Amino acid sequence: MTIRLLTALLLFFILHPASADSMEALFADYQALLEKHLSEKDLDQDGLVSAFDYQAALDDEDSMERVSRQREALKDFDPDTLDEREAANAFWLNAYNFFMIAHILEEKPDGKLVESVWDYGGRYNPLRKNVFERELFEIGGRQYSLDGMEKDTLLGDDFQERDWADARVHFAVNCASVGCPPLRKQIYTADNLGALLAENTRRALNTERHLKVDGRTLYLTRLFDWYENHFKWEADSVRDWIKAHADDRVGEKIDETDRIRYISYDWKLNKPGNFSEFD
Repeated sequence: MTIRLLTALLLFFILHPASADSMEALFADYQALLEKHLSEKDLDQDGLVSAFDYQAALDDEDSMERVSRQREALKDFDPDTLDEREAANAFWLNAYNFFMIAHILEEKPDGKLVESVWDYGGRYNPLRKNVFERELFEIGGRQYSLDGMEKDTLLGDDFQERDWADARVHFAVNCASVGCPPLRKQIYTADNLGALLAENTRRALNTERHLKVDGRTLYLTRLFDWYENHFKWEADSVRDWIKAHADDRVGEKIDETDRIRYISYDWKLNKPGNFSEFD
């Protein structure tokens, strides 16, 4: 990229920080990775799963150049210029999801893809910080962790005070694992944020990895256990929050249950071979 073009792009971002066009330009290389290597699959009852083909991305000679360019674009971007809720949420969701993919492509122990994000440490190797805690990702001259983007920014005190925090973020950030809500092929923008958050949440709740009913027992993704307080910002209970965001069919099934259990979280890497739906 020439200095003249880079300068023009940076000026555009400064003058138009909240526009959908600027978000698409900023995340153009990440969008290209999604278009080439992410597969989405529609399920019965309007459920959805997605998988990223990391090996295909590594075999594609353009991928690592795209990762490098995207890193540089974020390194030079000042997120404080995003002074509207939709643009700020869209930016941090895209940043989190890009850096998660980039890290897996770039950091391969013994030259091989990890089988799970926990292979980086933290659970099986407690002497190392886990991948969510490590401040490896530069944005606007500052180093961030994935936890910092999600818990301290998107769901942090500042966003709460501005009334920008949205618990549906838990159904939009993707931890590169089978148990995560689906990563989407389309990046988030100020224009599509509300609709895409609503769709991704609703469709995730239509899959048995995230919600199922057996008799009078409601089985839920562990997200509702780990982040119960976030969902209770917006509703009196987790059940009420789900009913507000799920299909009516799901809400009716929930009303027939009187106890909650949690589904074991599947931490295998979210590559196609780890999903039965992609067999």
